[in-house]
Amino acid sequence: MIKVVSVEQMRAIERATDASGVSYAQMMEHAGRATADVVIELLGEPTAGKRVAFLIGPGNNGGDGLVAARLLKMETEAEIGCYLFKQRSEDDPVYTAARDAGVFIAVAENDQRWRVLKNLVGNATILVDALLGTGAKLPVEGNLKKLLESAKSALQHSKQPAARLIRPASPDIIEQPHTLIVAVDCPSGLDCDTGALDPAAIPADITVTFAAAKHGQLRFPGAEAVGELVVADISVPPDLPELTAVATELATGEDVKGLLPARPLNGHKGTFGRAVIVAGSVNYTGAAVLAGGAAYRVGAGLVTMAVPQLIHPILAAQLAEATWLLLPHEMGVINTAALEVFLEEVGEAQAILIGPGLGQDNETAGFIRGLLRGDHQAKKGSISFVARKEGEAPQNMPRHAQLPPLVIDADGLNLLTRVENWWTLLPPGTVLTPHPGEMARLTGLERDTIQADRFGIAASKASEWGCVVVLKGAFTVVAGPDGRATAIPFATDALSTAGTGDVLSGCIVGLMAQGIAPFEAAVAGAYLHGLAGILAGQAMSTRAVMAGDVMRALPEALQIINAT
Repeated sequence: MIKVVSVEQMRAIERATDASGVSYAQMMEHAGRATADVVIELLGEPTAGKRVAFLIGPGNNGGDGLVAARLLKMETEAEIGCYLFKQRSEDDPVYTAARDAGVFIAVAENDQRWRVLKNLVGNATILVDALLGTGAKLPVEGNLKKLLESAKSALQHSKQPAARLIRPASPDIIEQPHTLIVAVDCPSGLDCDTGALDPAAIPADITVTFAAAKHGQLRFPGAEAVGELVVADISVPPDLPELTAVATELATGEDVKGLLPARPLNGHKGTFGRAVIVAGSVNYTGAAVLAGGAAYRVGAGLVTMAVPQLIHPILAAQLAEATWLLLPHEMGVINTAALEVFLEEVGEAQAILIGPGLGQDNETAGFIRGLLRGDHQAKKGSISFVARKEGEAPQNMPRHAQLPPLVIDADGLNLLTRVENWWTLLPPGTVLTPHPGEMARLTGLERDTIQADRFGIAASKASEWGCVVVLKGAFTVVAGPDGRATAIPFATDALSTAGTGDVLSGCIVGLMAQGIAPFEAAVAGAYLHGLAGILAGQAMSTRAVMAGDVMRALPEALQIINAT
């Protein structure tokens, strides 16, 4: 997987790479090559008549840009121009190589009222931002701030106003031209540790970063200025200790493909596992359908829906493929008496999901409490339970007393907070899937505090609670009790609608039922869910996406993963 690093970790990786025999000069050449390749792809053919403008800073980031400018001059017919914030030394080999290759070079100190800058940027097909690197500190001030503001102004003034849409499906809509922005390592003005973004920053369409993703590229508000993130190889040795020691990673489609279980041609429903989903109440019937459908869509062989008996006719009409475990209820919500029925029938489940649409009735809270504490013992099936003392850690219990791996979501998470020392009662392999509000209730922390340090808090709580934590949101974070943390590379408002969390938890339990370990199932499930959200948003306006659309996009997401 791609590592996610702090600025200081990246510096250490670069120092160690240099010491290993790959020099800083070689790394700069590789970074420039990667940037040039992205620009060439964006330019398309033919390149003649197209213009690429570079904003060049005084440090290594500017050096990366100069290498890219030289390569573009040598390999394309596009016009290439570099605008230097400060004059670089004649002893600087990347500067002299770009100049000698015929790249047009202007320097800010010789440009009165930013006339050359505005002309260069205003006529650019692609603007490459190579001013400030990952180590830059905010705020951006002085002439550098003026340069960025002038470049932004030139970009805005270069655009033609779009024609107004007078009639639906009018054939006369003019597409508004857009200068593509490519950031080298990060948009200038982004704090690559905190995600803070200077107002002067130019948001990028594509950011080409090197060796590893940076924390600030996955934190808002800065993440919104990153655009598509490309992590390019600059020949850092993959076994470099400073790199392998980083526990935080960014999932890729290739990684997820490797996590999915094989599908033997002679398999049957038992081959692909049984997921049991405890879900639904009279006010929240749809959540159960979404979770159950998602579990099937990711490949579970059998999905058993444990639901209040009252709502069974409604659900059965919408999810024909499921089997049903009808539970005692109180006015349409699962009651405490349901525990004995559940334990008698749930025997051979590989994974259990608890929570979607359960509601927060006291009777249902009693069901959750009794299940975790082992207040009852199953009379049949392969799972047995013995009474345990409040607060007794699950690892101290005999193996036969353990529940199968759980996924706890939605109302299940809210009901956990009513159980004293709930984290000591979780069976091994439990996965919690809170959104920031639920995480705030579980931890007692403020929502803003959680959002400001999503990686750190998810990892610390996963360790403290001894379970996998899936902290939902833009760039969902999956953290394990062993210190691993993986970010999911999707942020879309298509997932900002009721029920999408139920689809996610269904994905995870469906994968766990097939034998995938909890952490890996959480990563794969969150990735498929995020990709399905992207696909649903592309098929229609993201504003129009509903949770069912995300569930229905899961097959296409799997096809894309399998083709990776």
